[in-house]
Amino acid sequence: MKMTAQMSAEARTSTKKSDTKQIRREGKIPAILYSVGKPNLQLTVSKDEMGAILRQMKPGHLGTTVFHLKLDGKERKAIIKDIQYELTTYDVSHIDFEELFEDVPVSVKVPIQCIGVAECVGVKLGGFLRQIIRHVRVECLPKQIPTSFVIDVQDLGIKQSKKISDITIPSGVKPLAKVDEVVVVVSKRSN
Repeated sequence: MKMTAQMSAEARTSTKKSDTKQIRREGKIPAILYSVGKPNLQLTVSKDEMGAILRQMKPGHLGTTVFHLKLDGKERKAIIKDIQYELTTYDVSHIDFEELFEDVPVSVKVPIQCIGVAECVGVKLGGFLRQIIRHVRVECLPKQIPTSFVIDVQDLGIKQSKKISDITIPSGVKPLAKVDEVVVVVSKRSN
């Protein structure tokens, strides 16, 4: 199931640093909406609303979540391309959104989820599972954005691995990484 989030946004005109600090003091997050063929739009979004969305989200799924931004009575679909956090508090300090258009391909990082870890043959024989790649960047149309990729590691023995090519990738979704890259490996424990 595709992850979506509803969020209200307001346009802003000023981009001065002093105004940005004031926006944050008001409990809002400065943001930009990038659109193909349109000027970039300076926005603010609610810090509380964003915090609630992030708390409900599975780790690693931010890049594939489609945001429905309510802006000036209209809804615009977007994904987060970049998010910045305060170093000391980890509060969100800035967001870059990319507007989605039905017929324009988009590049997203899709999380990879390993299943069958508890039943993994190599782990039962004393090895340990190492997930080397946690995301794979793909290109697809917005309606084809996968929520995550699943890779079954149950049958892996010690020193065996699975690659990107072992992931079932839906048609219309093109991986931008090399398909022979190792995603997960069962390593031998050193004594």
